Amino acid sequence: MPPAEERVGPPPLLWQFLEGRAMLELGAMAWLYPLLRQAPRGDGHPVLVIPGFLASGSSTFPLRHFLKTLGYAAHRWKQGRNLGGVGETEERLVGRLKELRERYGRRVSVIGWSLGGMYARELAWLAPDDVRLVITMGSPFRNHTGTAVAFLYEDVSGQSEAHMDPRLLDRLSQPPPVPATSIYTRTDGVVHWRCSLEHPSPTTENIRVAGSHCGLGHNPLALWAIADRLAQPEGDWRPFRREALRRFAYPAPDRGD
Repeated sequence: MPPAEERVGPPPLLWQFLEGRAMLELGAMAWLYPLLRQAPRGDGHPVLVIPGFLASGSSTFPLRHFLKTLGYAAHRWKQGRNLGGVGETEERLVGRLKELRERYGRRVSVIGWSLGGMYARELAWLAPDDVRLVITMGSPFRNHTGTAVAFLYEDVSGQSEAHMDPRLLDRLSQPPPVPATSIYTRTDGVVHWRCSLEHPSPTTENIRVAGSHCGLGHNPLALWAIADRLAQPEGDWRPFRREALRRFAYPAPDRGD
């Protein structure tokens, strides 16, 4: 569990009220789609995409469709609507992960949006030999109190942080045993951005983009960064490079020290 000095509250009300920006980001994705199709391409390995709290696999369709155009075998999670249950849902997801590993005979990259990122990180701990890398988008793995939906989560899932296994909470905040990328935005209206910062390690990184929480799954900058991360050869992971024009598109990321 994070120490008291790291615990933060929900995002400012201004960013919560402006989450409707997600629709503009969807429009931006459509407008920039010809450019997005020029994103880095990898080896076509399988990718499992996990939705956020209260969302279903359909919410990840734009992201999965984008990845399929780049040649990846992108799949939904097939668990219905995400109603929470950190430490419980992952056990069911292991079966889905191993199904994809067996079907393709290759390790699976796992992308998790918001709460889905918590599951993605835990999958890496439960089945490290099956997970190639983890990418989270606006996920509160570093601090589990700084969200605008904490009370709703407790009502729907019946789970509160006070009743969660402290060992699980500590593990979620630590760098997983596979390369991990956290994509976040400082104007997130659902999860305080400080909750999404990776601890520094040789195989972790933070990528900062401009946008909303609810738009991260189709934010053009997030999509390009995801494509760049997936395109790396297996076993040769390197941090995201902010060079040339990328320095203007991607602000310098914050450190999770």
